[in-house]
Amino acid sequence: IYRDQTVVDPFSSKHNVIVGRNGSGKSNFFYAIQFVLSDEFSHLRPEQRLALLHEGTGPRVISAFVEIIFDNSDNRLPIDKEEVSLRRVIGAKKDQYFLDKKMVTKNDVMNLLESAGFSRSNPYYIVKQGKINQMATAPDSQRLKLLREVAGTRVYDERKEESISLMKETGRPFTDVFLFKCVIIKVKIPFIISNLEIYRCFTVETERVVRELKSRISAMKEEKEQLSAERQEQIKQRTKLELKAKDLQDELAGNSEQRKRLLKERQKLLEKIEEKQKELQETEPKFNAVKEREERGISRLAQATQERTDLYAKQGRGSQFTSKEERDKWIKKELKSLDQAINDKKRQIAAIHKDLEDTEANKERNLEQYNKLDQDLSEVKTRVEELDKKYYEVKNRKDELQSERNYLWREENAEQQALAAKREELEKKQQLLRAATGKAILNGIDSINKVLEHFRRKGINQHVINGYHGIVMNNFECEPAFYTCVEVTAGTRLFYHIVETDEVSTKILMEFNKMNLPGEVTFLPLSKLDVRDTAYPETNDAIPMISKLRYSQTFDKAFKHVFGKTLICRSMEVSTQLARAFTMDCITLEGDQVSHRGALTGGYYDTRKSRLELQKDMRKAEEELVELEAKLNENLSPRINNEIDQLMNQMQQIETQQRKFKASRDSILSEMKMLKEKRQQSEKTFMPKQRSLQSLEASLHAMESTRESLKAELGTDLLSQLSLEDQRRVDDLNDEIRQLQQDNRQLLNERIKLEGIMTRVETYLNENLRKRLDQVEQELNELRETEGGTVLTATTSELDGINKRIKDTLARSEDLDSLIDKTEVEIKDHQKSMERWKNIEKDQNEAINHDTKELEKMTNRQGMLLKKKEECMKKIRELGSLPQEAFEKYQTLTLKQLFRKLEQCNTELKKYSHVNKKALDQFVNFSEQKEKLIKRQDELDRGYKSIMELMNVLELRKYEAIQLTFKQVSKNFSEVFQKLVPGGKATLVMKKGDIEGGQSQDEGEGADSERGSSSQSSVPSVDQFTGVGIRVSFTGKQGEMREMQQLSGGQKSLVALALIFAIQKCDPAPFYLFDEIDQALDAQHRKAVSDMIVELAGHAQFITTTFRPELLESADKFYGVKFRNKVSHIDVISAEQAKDFVEDDTTHG
Repeated sequence: IYRDQTVVDPFSSKHNVIVGRNGSGKSNFFYAIQFVLSDEFSHLRPEQRLALLHEGTGPRVISAFVEIIFDNSDNRLPIDKEEVSLRRVIGAKKDQYFLDKKMVTKNDVMNLLESAGFSRSNPYYIVKQGKINQMATAPDSQRLKLLREVAGTRVYDERKEESISLMKETGRPFTDVFLFKCVIIKVKIPFIISNLEIYRCFTVETERVVRELKSRISAMKEEKEQLSAERQEQIKQRTKLELKAKDLQDELAGNSEQRKRLLKERQKLLEKIEEKQKELQETEPKFNAVKEREERGISRLAQATQERTDLYAKQGRGSQFTSKEERDKWIKKELKSLDQAINDKKRQIAAIHKDLEDTEANKERNLEQYNKLDQDLSEVKTRVEELDKKYYEVKNRKDELQSERNYLWREENAEQQALAAKREELEKKQQLLRAATGKAILNGIDSINKVLEHFRRKGINQHVINGYHGIVMNNFECEPAFYTCVEVTAGTRLFYHIVETDEVSTKILMEFNKMNLPGEVTFLPLSKLDVRDTAYPETNDAIPMISKLRYSQTFDKAFKHVFGKTLICRSMEVSTQLARAFTMDCITLEGDQVSHRGALTGGYYDTRKSRLELQKDMRKAEEELVELEAKLNENLSPRINNEIDQLMNQMQQIETQQRKFKASRDSILSEMKMLKEKRQQSEKTFMPKQRSLQSLEASLHAMESTRESLKAELGTDLLSQLSLEDQRRVDDLNDEIRQLQQDNRQLLNERIKLEGIMTRVETYLNENLRKRLDQVEQELNELRETEGGTVLTATTSELDGINKRIKDTLARSEDLDSLIDKTEVEIKDHQKSMERWKNIEKDQNEAINHDTKELEKMTNRQGMLLKKKEECMKKIRELGSLPQEAFEKYQTLTLKQLFRKLEQCNTELKKYSHVNKKALDQFVNFSEQKEKLIKRQDELDRGYKSIMELMNVLELRKYEAIQLTFKQVSKNFSEVFQKLVPGGKATLVMKKGDIEGGQSQDEGEGADSERGSSSQSSVPSVDQFTGVGIRVSFTGKQGEMREMQQLSGGQKSLVALALIFAIQKCDPAPFYLFDEIDQALDAQHRKAVSDMIVELAGHAQFITTTFRPELLESADKFYGVKFRNKVSHIDVISAEQAKDFVEDDTTHG
């Protein structure tokens, strides 16, 4: 019903109540606890295990478990933990127990529970539904059987059966020849079985080795697949890198040709630029000279023209104005306008001058900025190249580390597998040592280690820790040839604990007892050992055992105490002689021992179970385990991972810097381009501004000349004609103007010609040559960025690294192939060996079967021959007494000869058929046989008497155990019943039967009526007890005492509960499970049962289920079971919820 994992909150240490509807799963919860603790579910067939698994909607459950967690704070369980978990897991093909997540056997679990107080003989700490009714209706004989179980008389019955078997063996007759052959076969069969066990051990060990080798092959194949995948990936990377390198080489080759072509073109461009600049430099002075002359001519022409115009205007003013004053007024007005116009011209000229100066200054600044940006660009390019180089160096280092990390991961995997195998080997060695050594001794060693660890953890009793030197076995070494004799000599003393002083041992024992630890320990305090020097015999046939031991002289006293008085002898005869002569213990290498007191011990010793060999193997395995763990802990993977992470961070930082510098480079190039465009634009506007300046200056000169002329005319007489001087000046001016115009036309033509040449050259320089030179320079710069060998060098280096990794991977893969082939050959050898051992095992099994059949045939034939012998002996007795020589005379004859003789005798006997055959010889023969039989009878009588004495002792102990248990249970039953039924009275009655007369009688509480068999002894026999009856009175009156058959159903249930409580008081358990024990009780008696549980809950834990409110009143914790969607759920609930649950169930249930 409990499909999902159900975790129940910790129970109260006192009384816990579980409530729920019928069919909700309360009893299943109890069955879950029984499933782990009770013998009822110990042997389950597969179909029974499947029946326990949840069946409902959805996929079928394939396994299930129940886990119980015990509070071990009182150390009731012999485990040094405050909480101990016990889990049982079942499936279709498995049934396993786990103690603290370690697999254990069922027997170990039962022993552990018995050590905690869960008695096998008293299963009533769990009371299921119907158990009360079953006990209430049980017959008296069933209650007697229960009492015998509680008393634990099973051990006495087993001993009695052994004694009866021994008695039967004493009186068994034997034959001669067939008995001897039977004995031979019986000895042969165990020997074959022993050999069979050895062969099976070899087979099992070989199978284990084969499994281990197959596991190694599987791991190696898995590693090989990983290597193959890595190699494929590496080949893909190599192909990409090879293509990339080829593209880079082709690109570099193409770039090299292009660069050569561009350099050649740049050189030609520079030569042409230089040629055109030279041509420009030659033309520019001529152009400037012509331009200057032209400008002077234009200026002079403008002046002369203005002067002539002024003179003509002066001449015209005579007719323009009527008076001098009117003229002067006009002149003044005109002068004022001219002054204003002149000032405007000057301002315009000054502005143009400033604009040209600013243009020159900007040109200088532009050039400085351009040169600085060009310098910065070179630095940025250098920095980008350095970062590229550093990036590929870091990347190559990262790839190398990743390859190394992959290798270390594979190594770590192999080391972990080796570590697991070594731990398994060590665990097997420990199990073998545990099997070869007593449990109490090993528990003692573990407990001592716990005490010392407790001292270390607390930081106390450091002198005790330093004064403890371990067990004897761990403090010496010897050759393997001496293992057997050393082990036999020391025995359990190998596990004695060597300490410095008796104070150290006392401190350890005090803490040992304080912690209530299990085990058995014996100390050898060096300060208290009194060891004297021993004089050893000088002989070549024996050596002192202690001379073959290697140990620290610090422990000399301890080893002399254990081994000092023992000699290793060549043979048993030498051991006997030396033990008698020198009063020393002697032993052979095979372990046959002669005590100085005269006792001889020896026999077969299985060297495969040598404790010293196991200890040596364990020590070696532990050292290898420590070495493997240290190697695994020293694994460089974490350091490499950290370094790879650092390199990845470094690569990211470099990429960030690369992006930053490339962005800076692009920004510089853009700014340089903008400055260059500004410079070209300012050069284009410079010449027009200069020409505008010249025009303005010429206009200014003309206006100044007009002003001077007007100023000169101011105040003069108003004339209608020019003076002779002015007329001559006009004529001169006309001539000069004509000459200037002619000269200016010539200069203009010359200037235009020179200007056209300069414009054509400058246009060719700026729009063609220099623009193309800039393009060539840009292409060369781009080629410098791409053709830098950094990328190709990094790619080549990365390609070399990937080739090296491919080579290493291929080498490792080939090594794995070799190891796999070698391991497979080893597996085949082991499988052949395993087949050979299996064939031997099969032959031995066939031999056992054959010998068993032969033994059966011989046994049958033995019976037939014995019968035939009896018939022959009867005939011999009828024949009469025979002389003694008759038994010796025919012993050497064959069977045929005896039959022939017998036939002759029978023929002869026919002649004497009338003679009396019973004569004196017969009397003598009978007398001799009588003496032998009397002696044999005496021996049999003595053996029979001893056996009967043992049986009587066992019977007496069994009788006493039953009587004691009966008294305790009867007393507890009366007390419990009085508490459950105030004023009531109840007693248990032991019923006895009259074996001879078939009558029965009762024995009251505490009576010790001893009725024994008159044919055996006065020892009372338990067979006289026929049952345990119950007499109760619910009113307390003696006259109203009634038997169980006379009670009602509720009264029977109450009496049965009282009996269960009485048994539990007699044999208490740590906790109890009661499933609806109050089902048949009325309210008053349910309240009495509840009070009884409260009383008992002070010393034990109770878990009960109920449908009634009375048990809820005494409970400390409540749980509710609900059934939803065909799945049970259990949760902690409050007392009010529990009462509502019970009331609701009572109403509707």
